[in-house]
Amino acid sequence: MAAMTQESVSKVIDFLQENKNRGGDVSLTDVMQLAEVMSGSMQEVVAAVQPAVTGELTAIAREITRMKSEIAALRANDMKTSKIPSAGRELDAIVEATEKATHSIMTAAEEIMSADTSDVDAYQQMVSDKMIEIFEACTFQDITGQRISKVVSTLNYIDQRVSAFVDQLRIPEGFEAPSEETDEDRRKRELILHGPQHDGEGVSQNDIDEMLNDPQADIDKLFG
Repeated sequence: MAAMTQESVSKVIDFLQENKNRGGDVSLTDVMQLAEVMSGSMQEVVAAVQPAVTGELTAIAREITRMKSEIAALRANDMKTSKIPSAGRELDAIVEATEKATHSIMTAAEEIMSADTSDVDAYQQMVSDKMIEIFEACTFQDITGQRISKVVSTLNYIDQRVSAFVDQLRIPEGFEAPSEETDEDRRKRELILHGPQHDGEGVSQNDIDEMLNDPQADIDKLFG
């Protein structure tokens, strides 16, 4: 940053010395003259600082404009009013179709198991009819698969836009903002509630059996 020149400082000193020689009384005119001298003295400083300040403000304005464009590209309103509600309806329809198909299959199976087998021909016909009902109920998976594809497509849509937005924010990798643990999160952590696991994940049945069998073997040794 540029400093006041020696000439500018000399002008201020001369003004103050002159005022002192006059007894130190300061009038409104003196104040205005001092302001004029100080203003003239600071012109070079302001001239040197102005380009830097203007450049910073311009850079901030460009960054704000860029962020507005990125937020617009995120299409948050579209996700809120269309994409997410649509995915929710698809999931509700999947649950409903699954429940309906399960009920039909279980009902047909129960009727087969409880049917009278004394009349072989009638029993065979009934079993054939119920098997057709079971096969028809299983066709729900085709429509369900299409609905799941729509939900996955929505999740990919959100992931792509949020990821692009995060990249534009230049957030350091691994950065996590502090968050308060909710009661539900704490319950899941304490009770280890992770829900159904995928193949190869979680604890296998063999691990559970081994864990349960080892203590029993130790107890048996005590009474052996």
